Amino acid sequence: MIRPGSPLPDTGNRSREAGQPRPTEEAQQPTAAERVRTLVESNASATLTIPGGERDTFDNPVPSVPEARAVTPRGDVLLLVPTDSLAGRTAVHAQHDEVTAVMEITDVAPVSVPQRIRGRAWVAGWLTSVPAEESGACRRLLAKAHPAGPVPGPGWTLLRLEVGEAYTDDLWGEAHVEPDEFTEASADPMARHEAELLQHLAASHQDQLGSLCRLLDRAPGGCQRPVTIAPLSLDRFGLRLRCRTENSCFDARFDFPEPVGDIGQLRRAMRWLFESAAEEPPVADR
Repeated sequence: MIRPGSPLPDTGNRSREAGQPRPTEEAQQPTAAERVRTLVESNASATLTIPGGERDTFDNPVPSVPEARAVTPRGDVLLLVPTDSLAGRTAVHAQHDEVTAVMEITDVAPVSVPQRIRGRAWVAGWLTSVPAEESGACRRLLAKAHPAGPVPGPGWTLLRLEVGEAYTDDLWGEAHVEPDEFTEASADPMARHEAELLQHLAASHQDQLGSLCRLLDRAPGGCQRPVTIAPLSLDRFGLRLRCRTENSCFDARFDFPEPVGDIGQLRRAMRWLFESAAEEPPVADR
């Protein structure tokens, strides 16, 4: 039988600031560009910073927090920001000249787990306001990405961030991403469903999650059974759990038999994991 369970490094008694557990062995995983693209197209919180902007003369502009974002076919990031924000006022004041900007996205687990921040991504580039002749197509793209989001209009400014470089520091590790890699990458197809699915697993499938521990040859640092188990992340390649024992914390990665592309395939992959766990004897009995 294929064992889909992969214990990841023990974090011991690390504090929240010490960082996430990281994989040490090869596993199916999204590329760094795909991970950044997924976060950019997600609903994760983001802030937009303009280096040197704090020295501008604008009086108390509101924070530059994009309310919606989307990616164009050419790889630019569309950002809807309050008109009175520093980014909105700076871009308009520049009259289509390029303004250097950095967007930081923070990825927070949708369920309660130790070290809840799963990672961050930074996208740096050049910010301009969207010209009038392109605003219609850009608005439609933004509305498609966020059908229930705010509608560009009075009080909102639509900006475009041309990607110069990107960087991620997340559950998989640290990596730089080039602009062409970002443009060619696709967001993970499970990302839009991930929060709901993880919350459902945490609320209704604790027994099945516990049974997945049978697929682990051993927990890092020994075979001590976890006290708590929480679903941490989900992508098209597999499921990651965060496990706590009485004196340690570790992650376990469970790969699907093949990458999934929709909810139907995901249900079959999860059924395969749980059936594999049901057939496996407890670690102590091996």
